[in-house]
Amino acid sequence: MGMNVPKQFIRLQDGRTVLETCVAAFQQNELIDEIAIVMLPEYKAEAQQLLPLEKFCKVRYWIDGGSERWESSLHAVETLSASHDDCNVLIHDCARPFVSQEIITNTCLALETHEAVTVAIPVTDTLYVIEPENGILKDVPPRALYRRAQTPQAFRLSLLRQAFDGLRHSTNRQITDDVGVVRNFAPTVPIHILPGEESNRKITYKEDLETL
Repeated sequence: MGMNVPKQFIRLQDGRTVLETCVAAFQQNELIDEIAIVMLPEYKAEAQQLLPLEKFCKVRYWIDGGSERWESSLHAVETLSASHDDCNVLIHDCARPFVSQEIITNTCLALETHEAVTVAIPVTDTLYVIEPENGILKDVPPRALYRRAQTPQAFRLSLLRQAFDGLRHSTNRQITDDVGVVRNFAPTVPIHILPGEESNRKITYKEDLETL
């Protein structure tokens, strides 16, 4: 973002921060029982001021994040495992503050019949596969086979424990999300894909704020 604060603390047009907007979406959903915030410890005090308990009563856990995404998720799995034998877990990027109630509800309901669920939207642009050494076009794959990943990604806690235990003992750490962890270390478990929404976009660049 090129800004002097993490993007989670950027204020949106309504005056709320990205963090407040995102957490409020899960706070108001009746199928969500508890919320865990995973972040670097140096930002915890500021975040706690933005999320007072009287307004965000479902926030039960403050968990230190890691240097990589998988480490942050692992810390969350370990913390939840200390107080739950099993439960449903939704993992969501705070940088997607406009997640809808429909997506949250549908994800929760899908976990009643699936161990692993994710959200994605169709690819609308033509895709190019290139030769990495020279950037020359190699192939044009059929875009109907592809989806753009969103969050939440949702799992049974017991499945996450199994998958992250495998990751912990592996040298393969080049995994970009939690679906990748489950797919690599619990490969027999099908991952059900739900339709996402264009509005559930991720704030990555300054230009993303101009379209909000």
